[in-house]
Amino acid sequence: MGQAPVVYGQSERPPRGDYTRAASDYTCAQNYAAYTETDHDTYRRLYARQSALLPGRASSEFIAALPALGPHERIPRFEDINARLMPATGWQVVGVPGLIPELDFFRLLAARKFPVTDWIRTPAEFDYIVEPDIFHDLFGHVPLLFNPVLADYVQRYGQGGLKADRLGAGEMLARLYWYTIEFGLIREPDGLRAYGAGILSSSGELVYSVESPKPQRLPLTVERAMRTRYKIDTYQPTYFVIDSLQQLFDLTEADFEPLYARLRGLPEYTADGQILAPGL
Repeated sequence: MGQAPVVYGQSERPPRGDYTRAASDYTCAQNYAAYTETDHDTYRRLYARQSALLPGRASSEFIAALPALGPHERIPRFEDINARLMPATGWQVVGVPGLIPELDFFRLLAARKFPVTDWIRTPAEFDYIVEPDIFHDLFGHVPLLFNPVLADYVQRYGQGGLKADRLGAGEMLARLYWYTIEFGLIREPDGLRAYGAGILSSSGELVYSVESPKPQRLPLTVERAMRTRYKIDTYQPTYFVIDSLQQLFDLTEADFEPLYARLRGLPEYTADGQILAPGL
């Protein structure tokens, strides 16, 4: 029977992806035979462009883990990645037709299953795509799932998401995900580097986030990240910086329930750091 498409934010077109293939948890088999030679060429060119930009900009942990994705001349098969990923950290990638509901997303992460969109952008979308595709999900997210610390953090996020949903605090936790897993920066001995998937899969933002003087870069605190709104259609005006992946894991060790209650009474920040009056 399949599932209904999922939409976040605003778009001029309906969501892409064949949701009629989705099971009750929104997962689906990777239809590898459906990829065209153009699809494989798009993946190869995206991989080549991004990998060339990584030195001096991407975190050392990411660069070290990237070869675990396997050959990049063609779109990888999920089962081939899982043959390496499962023994490394107990994670596996599972196919999804596109964006999925938050609760289903949290449940998959809590079970150490990372949802990967199984379609790829068109050549016309080479430089920018609204929705995450297979390149963003595989190249941006999956390499660091081979890192035990980040792998445990992502599972903890999924477990925390299930609780946040029950407490009505999903938006606060979504901001933490945005500013760490998607757009996080890390300070290494040789300088500032990116570890967030949204940065690592974007040619423009990878350079901008690390090198531009325009954005503000703040030491990560869970409270400040949860109080900061974000934008989905521009480079980030604010990034949060950690000193190690272990620090990220340690910062999220506490029970967030008392924090959620306290933050509801505090003003929020705009994406560029301006404080907002309560209720705006």
